[in-house]
Parts: sequence; C-alpha cells; structure tokens
Amino acid sequence: MNNNNLRNFWEVSYEELEKLNLAAKAESETAPEKMEAKYKEWLAKEKRIKAVTICFTDIESRLHMLDYDKKFFLDSLSNLTFDGSSVRGFTAQHESDLRLEVDWTSIRFVPSDIFGPGKVILFASVMNRDRTPYISDFRGRLKAYAADIKKKHGYTAYAAPEIEGFVFEGRDAEQNYSEEAGFTLVSMGGYFHSLPLSTLRTFIDASAEAQRAMGFKNEKDHPEVAPSQFEMNFSYAEVIRAADNTQLYKFLCRQIAHTMGLTASFLPKPVMGINGSGMHTNFSLAKAGKNIFYDGKGREGLSKTAWEVILRLLNHAPEICLILNSSVNAYRRLDPHFEAPNQIKVSAIDRGSMIRIPVGNQRTARIEVRSVAPDANPYLVLYTILRTGLEGEALKKDESKRDRLRYLPDNIYDAIALSKGSKFLARILGEESKEKFILHKQASADRSPKALGTTVKRSEVIYHHEVYNQYLWNKF
Repeated sequence: MNNNNLRNFWEVSYEELEKLNLAAKAESETAPEKMEAKYKEWLAKEKRIKAVTICFTDIESRLHMLDYDKKFFLDSLSNLTFDGSSVRGFTAQHESDLRLEVDWTSIRFVPSDIFGPGKVILFASVMNRDRTPYISDFRGRLKAYAADIKKKHGYTAYAAPEIEGFVFEGRDAEQNYSEEAGFTLVSMGGYFHSLPLSTLRTFIDASAEAQRAMGFKNEKDHPEVAPSQFEMNFSYAEVIRAADNTQLYKFLCRQIAHTMGLTASFLPKPVMGINGSGMHTNFSLAKAGKNIFYDGKGREGLSKTAWEVILRLLNHAPEICLILNSSVNAYRRLDPHFEAPNQIKVSAIDRGSMIRIPVGNQRTARIEVRSVAPDANPYLVLYTILRTGLEGEALKKDESKRDRLRYLPDNIYDAIALSKGSKFLARILGEESKEKFILHKQASADRSPKALGTTVKRSEVIYHHEVYNQYLWNKF
C-alpha cells in the first residue's frame, strides 16, 4: 500500500518558495513587529504544515535543529525548553534547562525534497531559565549588539561570507577518514574546468537552486581553484541574516551531497598539496542608507571610519585568530604556498594579507577579512569583527622602528595561548564564554599531535567540531 496517498503535507515549487522567502525578508526589514502575529495566524490556518523546525547554533558553530509539532509549538511558545547539558559547549548538567525565544523575522519556507514536506524553519535565541540572554549564544549576542550600534550610532552592519568547501566520494567520508587513503576527490578539474553535467557541477547546481529558493539571492556559483572544490556566493545582507545564511548554506550542501552519495566538507585544509578552503568575510557599515565605508577621495576609496576599523582589526589580529580559525585543521590553511592570508596587513592586491580591499564604489565599498576559516562560528566571527573594529585599540606605527611583517599563528596551540592572555577578548566575549570556547579548542588540540606535519591526521578530522559524534569523541 502506498501511504503517500494518505498524506497532504505542504509542498510548493522552488519558484514559489523564492517568492515567499523574498517577501518575508522584505517584510522583516520594514515591519518586524507585525511578523509574529501574521505568521502565527498563518501557521494556525495552514492545515498542511505539520512541524516547525527551530534552529540554534552552539558556541563552536554546530547547527542544531528541533522539530516541534505545529500545534504544540503554537501552544507552548512561551515555554520552549531543551536540555542544554546535551549540547557540547552549552551548560553543565546541574544547570541544564534552557529556553528558546523564536525570532519571527527569520522564517524560511523550505524545499520539501531537502527538509521533508509540511515544514517551515525559524531561528531562535537561547535564553536562561529566568529568560535572560544566554551568554554563550552568539546569535543572540550578535543580534543585541547590532541593535545597540543602531540605537547609539545609527549603524547597520552588513556582511557577505564567501564560503568554500570540498566534495568527496562516499557518505560520511570525514567520520570514516584514514590517513592512508585520505579523501577521494570527485573532480580533478579546478577553476572553470568542471564539465556542465559532472558530479561536482551537478552538486553545485542543486545546492544553488535550493539556496535561491530559500531567498539567498545568489550571485554566482562555480568550482574553485582546487580540484573538487566549490564556492557559491549570495548577496550582501544584514549581519544576522548573513550568518543564518552561512549556517543554512553549509547544511544544504551537506544534505544535497548526502542524497548524491557524497560528502560536502568544510574542513579548511582536508587535502595537502592543494588550496584549502576559506570563508572570506566581506562587511561594511551603513548609516541612514549610506555606505559609510566609502570615500571616493580616501585611500583605496575607503573612508576614515573604514580605515579605523581596519587598524583595530590588525592590532588585535593575533588574539582573535582562534575565533576566526577555530580548529586544528584550520592552521594547515595558513600556509604561504597556497595564497594563505596569514600576513597581518591590509592590501588591495596582495592575497597573502589577512585583510583585502576589493574594488568598490559608493554602494559596494567594503573590507574583506580573508583569514576566516569555513568551519568558524559565523555569529561569533561577525560579533568579534564588529566589536573589535568599533571598540578595539588601533594599530599604531612606531616611526623610530623599521616595519616588520607580522604573521598569524601557524598552529592552534599558539592561537590558544594568545587568546588566553587577551584581556580584550575577555572584555568583548565575557570571561565565561572566553574560557568555555578555549576549553573546547584545547580539548580538540589535545587529541591531535602538536606538530601538524605533512599528513592530515585522522585525529584532526574525526575530532573536528563539525565532524565528531559522541561515539567518536569517546573513543579517544
């Protein structure tokens, strides 16, 4: 018997999904206070919706999803709880109960062939039992900081991460990784060398189609320089939406690869001898609808404000490096032989600089932080970049000394030590979140050899925060 005939769950075309998602995005920018009432009413009336998927991200960057029965969700909105002790990087067992506060401006209508029929998704902020913001939820903290700079300075922060990744043969290729076999690439081509119906191109096309349907407003998608590597770019957005897009981008890629019998990986350097993957993070500030990073008469077309942000980021680069490169494997990517952005400097042309100034105009002027790895927590990254750029101490040149080129740490142990000793990082993250983040990074580092060597070790793959499961972690 075919039980599909018994079901009547909500399913619409990709074209209709894109219209719905772009309309919801526009509405969130003009009338966010009305969205809760509107979509609660819509959910109550739409009988074909069976579940609401709630998304949140832990401190290391794993995306967590909870499916609530629609009726239960609507009846329990004021008391959505979960066990925080079950989420690595959240609470201890004795203080485990946490709450979820739904962000109605984040609603997404989703492709049924990826998420299943009859669902919509929403992001949520994590709250304590007493409904105060949970200190280690950096989506909530980024949202609060964005609101704060809007209120105090009239600033709106925008971002557009460029996220690279690899596609490998086989499902669960990371969990099954061995040093002897390594990963099996699906394509030996690079930039522009992938045929239209090749496995890599088919994967890219399917992923980009799903992203467009979910309102990403894609700009371009293509194979990257390394074989079996990809990148899909989506449009500039306010920082919260940009970070949400980043998490959904990686989820969609993994899910689509899985359905094709493949693995989409965001390890920064999974294969030695070829380029690694980055998450080049473009961002700018606007005020009263005007890009305040632009000055046609300024150096490289940037304003004084933009240069102040750059100098603060350069000054604090060593101590925030662990935030931007949060895994053992990330430090393989900071290798100068492969366009590594490991030099603590800014340049319009030198791709070895951690900050690049792309060609821009009054609308597109921005700065690009190139030293961000694709496995970093996008909320934590954007929160750190914003607070450092606006509140940090600017780099000052000592005219009595000759310029000396500084480099980012080349291993996670040095990065941990620099973060541990940073009073600035403790101030912007809070001592508790700083210590918690470093504790998890230290635990991962301790499971791998201190010297990276020339072979990608099994330990740096299976104990990676986006790869491990409880079984793998407990085998150590």
